[in-house]
Order: sequence, then structure tokens, then C-alpha cells
Amino acid sequence: MIQMATGAGKTFTAITFIYRLLKFAKAKRTLFLVDTRNLGEQAEQEFMNFRPNDDNRKFTELYNVQRLNSSYIANDSQVCISTIQRLYSILKGEEMDESAETDNPNESTWLQQKLKEQKAVPVEYTAKVPIEQFDFVVIDECHRSIYNLWKQVLDYFDAFLIGLTATPDKRTFGFFNENVVSEYTYEQSVVDGVNVPYDVYTIETEISKNGGLIKAGWHIDYRDKATRKTRWQQVDEDIEYKKNDLDKSVVNPSQIRTVIRQFRKALMEEIYPNRYDENGQYEVPKTLIFAKTDSHADDIIKIVREEFNESNDFCKKVTYKIDEDPKSVLNRFRNQYYPRIAVTVDMIATGTDVKALEVLLFMRDVRSANYFEQMKGRGTRTINEDSLQLVSKTASAKTHFVIVDAVGVTQTKKTDSRPLERKPTVPLKDLLGAVTMGVVEEDLFVSLANRLIRLNREVSEKEREKIEFLAKGKSLGQMSAELLNVFDADKIEDEAQLELQKIPQSEITPAIEEQIRSKAQQKLANVASSTFNGELNEYIVTVRNLHDQKIDTINIDTVVRSGFNTFTLEKARETIKSFAEYLEQHKDEIMALSIFYNQPYNRRNLTLKMAQELLEKLKQDKPLLAPSYVWDAYCAVENVKANQPKAELTALVSLVRHACGIDKTLAAFDSVIDKNFNAWLFRQHTGNRNRFTQEQIDWLRMIKDHIISSYHLDIDDLDYTPFDAQGGRGKMYQLFGNEMEQIINELNEVLVA
Repeated sequence: MIQMATGAGKTFTAITFIYRLLKFAKAKRTLFLVDTRNLGEQAEQEFMNFRPNDDNRKFTELYNVQRLNSSYIANDSQVCISTIQRLYSILKGEEMDESAETDNPNESTWLQQKLKEQKAVPVEYTAKVPIEQFDFVVIDECHRSIYNLWKQVLDYFDAFLIGLTATPDKRTFGFFNENVVSEYTYEQSVVDGVNVPYDVYTIETEISKNGGLIKAGWHIDYRDKATRKTRWQQVDEDIEYKKNDLDKSVVNPSQIRTVIRQFRKALMEEIYPNRYDENGQYEVPKTLIFAKTDSHADDIIKIVREEFNESNDFCKKVTYKIDEDPKSVLNRFRNQYYPRIAVTVDMIATGTDVKALEVLLFMRDVRSANYFEQMKGRGTRTINEDSLQLVSKTASAKTHFVIVDAVGVTQTKKTDSRPLERKPTVPLKDLLGAVTMGVVEEDLFVSLANRLIRLNREVSEKEREKIEFLAKGKSLGQMSAELLNVFDADKIEDEAQLELQKIPQSEITPAIEEQIRSKAQQKLANVASSTFNGELNEYIVTVRNLHDQKIDTINIDTVVRSGFNTFTLEKARETIKSFAEYLEQHKDEIMALSIFYNQPYNRRNLTLKMAQELLEKLKQDKPLLAPSYVWDAYCAVENVKANQPKAELTALVSLVRHACGIDKTLAAFDSVIDKNFNAWLFRQHTGNRNRFTQEQIDWLRMIKDHIISSYHLDIDDLDYTPFDAQGGRGKMYQLFGNEMEQIINELNEVLVA
């Protein structure tokens, strides 16, 4: 697995090593797998533009690159680009509807075909595409395309698998057996100039924060979610809505308008104030707005055009539910002056490059850490000055981008759990029909469970009772749990163990165990699907469509806070508490923490490997407790005078030393070592004693610098850089004689005290 920050050039990296494999390793054919047509087209363009360092010709002039548009795989193509959906259909010997490669909600022919199957047919050997067809399979965005149905495609080929991702989760690490051959973080990419950093600007309004109240007797609009038709109706009883109800059950145009109006003001005065042309007209930077739903996007676009007093070309929707070709709109947004602002839901939230983007406005919250990182990645791309000025004439250079947070997305806790929605574009009716007909696919079951969980929060008590009656006493929550159980490894194992206990131990073989587990899963699937029937399905769909949006045109919103983000005291204290709790919980199992907390006399034995293991464990378990983030939290709470170390590892060691009480104030670990070294050296030269010569002191400083970067010095380290260039351990023995080992032990102990 290759983990690289979003925007750091994963595709470029892949093309580079594919070129080397073809030229120097005698690889014959490589498969480049994507999971949407859009990503395949982008990859093809990258291959066409790639020019290797050792040849003046482009990649496509040296090797044949084929992007699959049909089931035909050319024998003379050294690189084959395909969606995993298309390759699955090729291996199955089926024709694939083109909609399978997109997320178009209006086309579900491929899903309809799956509904006709009682069970997803596994991939079997086909002579047309032998298992040795490819030497290497490169899986783009592998954090989402290596599971479930698609895993069969990867298992089919006898080839090396190379995954590319910016945001792996635990399952991704598991799939690749934790074989991470390269890690390139966002912070590293910013330092190297590959990506640009970002600032956060917060817009908080009264209604965004606290919701509102529609009183009984008021006349308001009710709007049908599906058709957007409105009717004028009097409210029978008070309707109190929370912030999470906004743009779902309630739409408050004033709330949207207040955010957009403040956003326009902030752009001109604070965010990018120097974007006026020679005629005094303000040029809005290329901006992407994330909306909650397609209907929400429509509301935003209308108000953006009004508040900016611009034409339709100024602000466009880029989702699958538009009359124009979404690909054409996206290309204009990427390469032309108009549109200046694009509004999307999910279509360009991940995997799509728009390098000129300088502002991301979040008008929807995101709970998934991976998804949020992907969305942030839309703004990280660098772009040269000439290309930027083709679409943004007043911009001199893209030095950073700005996240404008209108919903608290940068403050809410994120989770690295898998998203429940796997079929975001498939109608609820189709999901219900598929499960009722006996199709057993994880994406279908998990997505349906997600829809029912969401519906459970919206239905009235009478609707809930009717659903439970039609479901033979089961609630929406129970139905959701049963659907999720079908693909819960623990539930399957529990069910299988009940059956295995009935069989004598001597008769149990691996094949029998596997067979029983398969039957156990099928049993759970039967329990989950048996609940659904035509009448229940129809009623659930009806209830889902019945819930109108209330249009609150009465409560006027006001701005509560607007400005660049700083740590709130409460948030900072919560972060510090979480960090301290994590250290306390793991102090007995992580060696570095055990030394800091339980074995202070062993601090001299802390090694670079131990510190790295601690950092990796922290990243995996608590990605939001990144050292830079925790450091900022301490700065908000305490009077921290030390500058944050540039090295993430050094910052982490500094934080741990402070958290466990070694350092009373937060201090950079490298500075602590410098201070301890100077104090130790001063003690060696007190009075009339001059213990060391200048040449010896130079060696001691080398040892000190090594301990700063590696936390510990072993005698064997003297055989490597930088010591070997100065004569290695032999030279040190020549300088210090029998004191050599004593001095190394003394510095290991004193410097990290």
C-alpha cells in the first residue's frame, strides 16, 4: 500500500513506477483500476501527459495505454485502465450498462440486473481473461474499492497488488497485511511545496447554532421534497427545530442568506481582500460549496446569485441531477473563468482535481474523518501562476486555500468508521426490493440499514406503530440491526459456534467450519430479509416521501461570529484531556509510554523505533490527536513559550514528557537536549578543570545532535553517518580511550533527563 496525502501526486507516482516496471523489470502488462469513469478519464490524461526523465517522448508514445470502454482488452496494450465495475462484468461475461461506472441516480439498470439474481454470482475462471493477464494491478482510491463484491476482481488475478490512497482505514491496512511501503503525509507535502496549507474561517449564525421556532397560527410554505412544489398552510402547533433539522425537515432562507451574505463580505474584507481588478470590480476566487442535498444545493445557488448580483453562469450546480452535462460543467469550472462558484453534494467531493480552487465553503457537516480529508483535498492542489491567472486574473499565486466553516465541520468529532451508505444514488424502493428478493450483498444490506436508521428519526408515533404492525412487531431499529448483523463477523461467528458445538470435535475440518459459517451468514440474511414484504416496503417508501420541508420565512437569522479559527478554551481543554487519557490507557502496552510513566530510570534507553511506534499507534487510534493539534491546544490553555518543533516525532515526545510530568512546562524536546548538553558541558569545565579538547567537544556535539534526532545512541551507531565520515568508533576510542562507553552512557542519561 502507498499512502500519500490528497493532492500529493498518487497517479503521477503510479505512472512513474509503472514506467520503470515496463522498461527495467520487463513487466508485460499493468492494470490501473479505478471505481468511477471520471477517475479513469483523469488517469488516462495523466498517462498521456507524462514524460519520463530519461526520454523525451511521452508515455503514450512509448507504450500503448488503453482505457476500457467495452469488454475488449487489446493484446498489445501495456497499460489497461478500467473501472472495477467494468472488469467485474467482463469476468462475468456480462454486458455492463454504462451507468454502473457513475453514481447517476436516474440510471439503475445495473442494479436492476442484480436484483434479478437471488445471490451475487461469484467470479469464475474465464479463458478470455486468464489469471495471468496482468503482472501488476494498481488500485486507485483503494480505501473504498477493495471490499465486498469487488474484492473478487482483485483475488482473481495472479498479480502483485499495489494500492494508492490518501485516507486508509483499518480495513485497508488489514487488506494489505499492513505492508505500507510509503507514507507521505499532508504536512510533509506542504513542507515540500507539493500541496498548499489552509486556514479556517468560521461563520456562525444564531439559527445555524440554535435552530428556531415556528409558532402555531403562522402561515408558512410547505414544500414537497421530491417535486419542490409548495403550498401555503397554517401551522397547527408550535414547531421547534434544531440545527440538525435545517435543510432537511425545515428550510430557513434567512439562514442560508445570512451565511452567504457574510461569506461575500468576508471574502472581500478578510479572506482575499486584494482581488479587485483595475476597474475596481471584485473577483471571487474559485469556490466550491458543499451542500447537504440536491434540494439544498438549489436553495444555495438561488441565494448566491442574488447576493452576488450575478448571472446563472456565475454559480452552477455540479451534481448528477442537473439538466446540463455535469462533466461539461465541471470542465468549465476547472478551465474557464465561469463559473466562479460551484455547488456540489458528493459528485466532486473526492478524487476530482480543480487546481485553481482557493475556497471550500462547508454548508454541511461530515462525520467521517476519511471523507472529510478527501473533501479538504479538493483545495490542496498547487497550480503554477500562469495557469491560475487564466481562470483567476487578479490572483498572483496560490499560496494557501481557505476552509470557510458555516456548520462547525472543523470542530465536530470525526470517526474513521466505515460509512453506512454504500449506494447513495439507489432509490430506497430499489434497496427494499433487492433485499426482499433475496439478493445478499453487503452494500445493499448496509445501505438499507442506513436509510432505515435515518427514517427512524423522522417518523411520527402513528407511522412507527403502522410500520411495526406490517413488520410483525419489529421496529425500524430492529430491522436495521438485523441487516447489519448479516455482515458482522462476530455475529456470524457466534451463530456458527452454536452449530459447531453440535458436531464432535474429531469430525470438524476447516472445510466444515467454512461451510457452517456460510450457512450461519445465510441464516442471518434470511432472518433480516424475511421481515420485508410488498405492503411494508410500499408503506416505508410512502412515509419517506410524505415528510415535507417547512419553509421558515419568518425567523430572521443573524451572524453570531465570523472570523479565522482559533482554539476555544473548552475545545483545547477537551483535546488535552483526551490526549492525557489516551496516554494513561496505553502506558502499559506501548514501550515508549511505559518508559516515560513507569520506568523513568530507563529514559536513556528510549529509541527512535519506540517513538515511531508510539506515533503510528496514535495516528491509527486517534488521528485527531495529531501532535500539531495537541500542541495548539496546550498553547491555548497554558503559557507556552517554546515554538513547536518542525519534526512531528519531536513534538510528540515533547508533549508526552509534559503530560507525564517530566517537564513542568511544555518545551521542545530538541531544546531540552540542547539545554541539558550545555549544562553538562559547563560542569565538565568548572574550576580549573578542562576535561575535553576542542576536537573531543566536536564529537560530543555530534552525539548530542544524533540523540536529538534518534533519542538514543548505541555504540554500533558510530559505524554510520555522520560518525563514519569522521573515523567512526575507532576515532572516538582514539579520542576518549576507555572513557568512550562511559561517556556514551552518561550522555544518553543526562540529555533526556
